Amino acid sequence: MNHRLEKLAGWLKHEQMELAMIQDPANLFYLTGFECEPHERLIALFAFPGEEPFMILPKMEMDRLKDSGWTYGITAYEDTDNPWATISSLLDDRKLLPFQSAAVEPDHLSYARAQSLLRLSPEAKLISASPQLEAMRAVKDETEIRSAKKAARFADMAVETGIEALKPGCTELEVVARIEYEMKRQGIREMSFSTMVLFGEKSGDPHGIPGTRRLQEGDLVLFDLGVIVEGYASDITRTVAFGSISEEANRIYETVRKAQEAALAQCRPQTPMMEVDRAARRVIGEAGYGAHFPHRVGHGLGISTHEYPSLHGNNSDLLSEGMIITVEPGIYVPGIGGVRIEDDLVITAEGHQVLTRFPKELQIVE
Repeated sequence: MNHRLEKLAGWLKHEQMELAMIQDPANLFYLTGFECEPHERLIALFAFPGEEPFMILPKMEMDRLKDSGWTYGITAYEDTDNPWATISSLLDDRKLLPFQSAAVEPDHLSYARAQSLLRLSPEAKLISASPQLEAMRAVKDETEIRSAKKAARFADMAVETGIEALKPGCTELEVVARIEYEMKRQGIREMSFSTMVLFGEKSGDPHGIPGTRRLQEGDLVLFDLGVIVEGYASDITRTVAFGSISEEANRIYETVRKAQEAALAQCRPQTPMMEVDRAARRVIGEAGYGAHFPHRVGHGLGISTHEYPSLHGNNSDLLSEGMIITVEPGIYVPGIGGVRIEDDLVITAEGHQVLTRFPKELQIVE
């Protein structure tokens, strides 16, 4: 059994739980190496404290599971089958019916599936496995960090591609298309999330939606994007100016850049995560823009673009060596636009290493 499954099994034993049912595709990839998109069909890993795990999944996915390196039990079903009847039989064969408790992922367990699981053992307690899985995934090993570094390099390339695509009158969506086309040419199958390119006043929306807004002289241009490499995501934000920049927009940019520098200076092992957020917020507040920084300073990054930890001003959890996080302060002013600068970094024994390398000095694109 791989060490991740062994760690989960050890946790189940320590917590005196008979089984875990894992469905989140990110957790399945982390534990098994199997990349899946279940749609409406059930794909689940059943893990136990003292027995080998098994996977249940549609028959059409079975060969891909084998190709991923999975060597334990596989139960495949047809669309006409009832997978819960099969699960019941498999648990009964292991003398696990009825069970007293099961670990599940509350955010990924539908009411219907919770009911199906509880029909197998009506008195059982369902207990969240999410904190344990989040803690396991938060600290990356060397292989994960190598993949994250590759993803960061492609993110840098994607920003450069987007800047090269800026021409008077082009639309946000045209620039998005250019970025994603180039990434496909480079062998990138999947972006981390919907690529964001926002012009002018639209850059003042932290989660704006690219459209047909055309590029004009004096616009701020905000890029927020990432790619998936070997199952791991990158996430970068850069803001540039097109043609020229107003005095206030320049002041906003420099404030965000200094805020990010202050936040990065806090990124080292054993630092409370709140201190990273507060460092950036102090700089922005002292510049008079505190009301225009509406989000946390960063988040964990890995198989999912947003995962544990959450770097906000009330989180007293400590940064640990091996964590990969983002640091992304921003200022968003209606009528002017917004600036966000975001990097991916890994916490190291000495402090941190920034993985995204695209320059952060203000660029005015001609």
